[in-house]
Parts: sequence; C-alpha cells; structure tokens
Amino acid sequence: MADDYHRGEMDIHEQVATYNAVMGMTKWGSLALAVAILALVLWFCTPAGFIGGLVPALVLLVVGIVVLRDKKGGGH
Repeated sequence: MADDYHRGEMDIHEQVATYNAVMGMTKWGSLALAVAILALVLWFCTPAGFIGGLVPALVLLVVGIVVLRDKKGGGH
C-alpha cells in the first residue's frame, strides 16, 4: 500500500483554485470592511457628517484597489 503513493504526482489544480479564491475573498472583503467602518465611524462618531465620512472612504477605496489589484507578472 505504501508503494501506491508517489510524491509530486497529485493533481492540485482544484486546491490552487480554492486557495486563490479564499485569498481573493479575504483581500477584497477586508478592504470593503475597512471602507465601511471608516465611513460609518466618521459619519456617526464625529461632527464630519455624511460627506465627511464618504470622501475619506472613497479615497481609501481607490487607494486600496490600486494597492491590492493583481500585478501582471507577479507569479513566482
């Protein structure tokens, strides 16, 4: 039975796809959560108001998208 296992011969495409999906959801979900928290905190907990919370949240969103997007040729 131990002879049936051959190291490095297993097809791992499904595991790689699942890993990439989880990492993508974590990355973009964290950005969405950070934007929502920033907007709500500035809106309700400071005298900045709705616009004072919306503008910094949109700035964070744009910066986050630029920083977190997939780079071309970034593979190992």
